[in-house]
Amino acid sequence: MSALLEIRDLHAYYGKSHVLHGVNLIVGEGEIVSLLGRNGVGRSTTVKAVMGQVSATGSVMFKGQQVLGLPAYRIAHCGLGYVPENRDIFPTLTVEQNLILGEKKGKLSRWGIDDMYQMFPRLRERQHTQAGVLSGGEQQMLTLCRTLMGDPDLIMIDEPTEGLAPKIVEQVAGYLEALKQRGISVLLVEQKLAIALEISQRVYVMGRGAIVFEGTPAELSSDAIVRKEWLEV
Repeated sequence: MSALLEIRDLHAYYGKSHVLHGVNLIVGEGEIVSLLGRNGVGRSTTVKAVMGQVSATGSVMFKGQQVLGLPAYRIAHCGLGYVPENRDIFPTLTVEQNLILGEKKGKLSRWGIDDMYQMFPRLRERQHTQAGVLSGGEQQMLTLCRTLMGDPDLIMIDEPTEGLAPKIVEQVAGYLEALKQRGISVLLVEQKLAIALEISQRVYVMGRGAIVFEGTPAELSSDAIVRKEWLEV
């Protein structure tokens, strides 16, 4: 499997604070890869650094192109999507207006608004509702779909199931599987180990700003030492 996203020796900083310490990570074409770890270890910083939102050094190759150092909008136009943990919906715009804002001008997308409504029927019901009054689960659906409207080749999703009801968590898991079926790669930042192990082809575990484990879900499941040291609370 060829690498779509290849991160090498990534260091990131918040002011004088050195947060990432030489992160190496690869996501292949059509692959779901999970980045696991406790809060505060640098998982969100990793995806923010890839998207040009954090000062960083090293190498981030996407589709064979060096994107580290580019502004975020240019990285997005390369085909890299990002769903932040705080969702970042436009609260005064309707659901449908938020989805339209996700489209990229001059690009023929594999996805349309009807595809989004088919994936999450609740959004169709709420299409004329202001996004700010949606529930947390509905806002998460909307953010995921708005990113998808830009037709990315890879989506980085930061904590998509945080604070969601179990039923909505199942829907999000189904959404991720649907992306894989369409050939879209996913880098998933997640705390719920069960979901990551179920849908991922490979997993990375992060601790103290560095990768401390890389392997398959089965290998992580059988490694009690790694789980106890770096994942269990």
